[in-house]
Amino acid sequence: RWQKVLYERQPFPDNYVDQRFLEELRKNVHARRYRYRAVVFQSGAVVQQLCSVCVFVVTWWYMDAGVLSPQGLFAAALVSSLLGYILFDAVDGGAGRRASGRARWADLKSTLVFAAFTYGFSPVLKTLTESISTDTIYAMSALMLLGHLIFFDYGANAAIVSSTLSLNMAIFASVCLASRLPRSLHAFVMVTFAMQIFALWPMLQKKLKARTPRCYVGVTVLFALAALAGLATISSVGAVLFASLLLAISCLCPYWLIRLQLLKDNIHGPWDEAEIKEDLSRFLM
Repeated sequence: RWQKVLYERQPFPDNYVDQRFLEELRKNVHARRYRYRAVVFQSGAVVQQLCSVCVFVVTWWYMDAGVLSPQGLFAAALVSSLLGYILFDAVDGGAGRRASGRARWADLKSTLVFAAFTYGFSPVLKTLTESISTDTIYAMSALMLLGHLIFFDYGANAAIVSSTLSLNMAIFASVCLASRLPRSLHAFVMVTFAMQIFALWPMLQKKLKARTPRCYVGVTVLFALAALAGLATISSVGAVLFASLLLAISCLCPYWLIRLQLLKDNIHGPWDEAEIKEDLSRFLM
């Protein structure tokens, strides 16, 4: 009788297999089954980041058109940052802060140092790209914001994910756009606002998502409505297209994923690579 071993000589050719070969066939052993509501919930990270980019671009357009003053934006950003800072600690009762050992005075010093350096270098930021044409600035900003969305950490364990690169590309885009604003104060407020919405806001999102899922869903919906309302004041067609994009990402794409899972057909069997499942630590003693 044929045996699936290599250390004994048998009267069979090397490529011989018996009728039991396909009895070990298994399909979709490690396939992950998704639920529609869970996939929709996870898509909120993509929706929020798209809305962040939309809010940033709309805010820049308001400042460039003179509709929004830098003082008004700075005051609104300061109030929202204080509320977000309080909410960040209130979500987990300060457990994360106690675990990190970071005091509030250290956060205040970091904020003051960043604001001071940004304000001091705002004239440089304003004149940094004077020799570059405006069309090139807009094209570079669009590419950087697209790269920010591509490399952002949405929670997937993939090689393309790079939080540092994503944040740097967003800040680079904000510097490029800020250089086309009328005054240095506009550039300072714009870069500060970019740090708030691209660096601080995602941190609050992740904590809300982990601690209070219902609150996270509510914040996502309100943020999307605010982004759509702001975009509608500039372009109604753009608002309709952006709303269609958000609905496709949050509702249609999860449905496609669930449907495509039914067509998954990964096979496993004795032809796979050998896996040593026995504990061999005793041979290392």
